[in-house]
Amino acid sequence: MSITQLAAVPSTHPQVPAFRGRIGRDAHGGHYAVPRRYRLHLTTACSDGLRIAVVHSLLALDDICPATFLPAVPDCPGGGHSALRPLYEASAHRYSGPALAPVLSDAWSGRIVSSRTPDILRDLDRCFGDDRSSLYPCGAEAGIEEIERLCAEGVEEAAQRAGRAGADEAERASALDVLLGTLGELDRRLTGSEYVLGGQLTAADVELWVTLVQLDIVHRQHLDASAVHRIAGHPALWAYARRLAVHPAFGRHLDLDGISRRHQARCEGLEAAGAAVRILDWEAHVTEAPDASRR
Repeated sequence: MSITQLAAVPSTHPQVPAFRGRIGRDAHGGHYAVPRRYRLHLTTACSDGLRIAVVHSLLALDDICPATFLPAVPDCPGGGHSALRPLYEASAHRYSGPALAPVLSDAWSGRIVSSRTPDILRDLDRCFGDDRSSLYPCGAEAGIEEIERLCAEGVEEAAQRAGRAGADEAERASALDVLLGTLGELDRRLTGSEYVLGGQLTAADVELWVTLVQLDIVHRQHLDASAVHRIAGHPALWAYARRLAVHPAFGRHLDLDGISRRHQARCEGLEAAGAAVRILDWEAHVTEAPDASRR
């Protein structure tokens, strides 16, 4: 088995300020919903940027809240985007850290409203979306939050732990148990169900689909072939991922080359045998999606 060391860069940015503004429904708040007042700045090679791009398309917000798509690999030292630096410098006094995406900016002030993905997603839906096609329907919030937790802890964190375990077989086995247990639960939920919370497409499906993309395109690079085959052994789950990849709001934003290049530029891990085992042929499904594009 050939093992290669990938380039390493810092994976966290503690010097980046947290912008947590929210958009309100009326003028009583500092930021209120006005068409074309706000702009998204995203890279779909980033999992958070991909989540926002899919929701943005599902809500058909191109004219109401325009989006600027940034390169897959940041062009500044430290991982930032030069195009975002004026926004950061206007929003944080003497800011010298990396200018990271995603960002929701306010054209009226030239400053950043929010860089927190869960808030951006909910504000786009609540303030600009159509109530009849809400991705956060009344009564579904607890279910959406549960799927977000399962994806973050049971899939993303567990896959990262398994990939980092190296020669620590006990740690790798423990992490894989969590990962496979979570995938098994999600597979059971999707057996006989079109979407993860039932018959309606919600933000939980965006969360889960992006997590599955990351699992196959990124995390399997650091797992052995046996683990990847076990991950692939959840037919309802991967059929669901395949079906959503054909949906234009999902597939048109799937930048496979960009995700891979971003991962290689940032990753500190070792490539393992699972890198050669593909779970889905994403390219084939993406080309079936109307208006498929690459950024």
